[in-house]
Amino acid sequence: VSENRREVLITQNGEARAVVMDVDTYDRWREAMALLQLLARAQTDLEEGRAIPTGDAIAGARAAIRRARRSV
Repeated sequence: VSENRREVLITQNGEARAVVMDVDTYDRWREAMALLQLLARAQTDLEEGRAIPTGDAIAGARAAIRRARRSV
């Protein structure tokens, strides 16, 4: 294991079978996987027409804030 790497690849008969990594590396890996899942979901939403232009979303948020302020 080099100093730059924080994981160990375990092989059996020359084939990769498992990876052991330190907790910090594992946590970063999980965060990266969560981000990739969000990006994949966003891509699907775009492809299936479940998205609105940014300007429309901002305008809707501002209108909701104005309504909330009036009701206080």
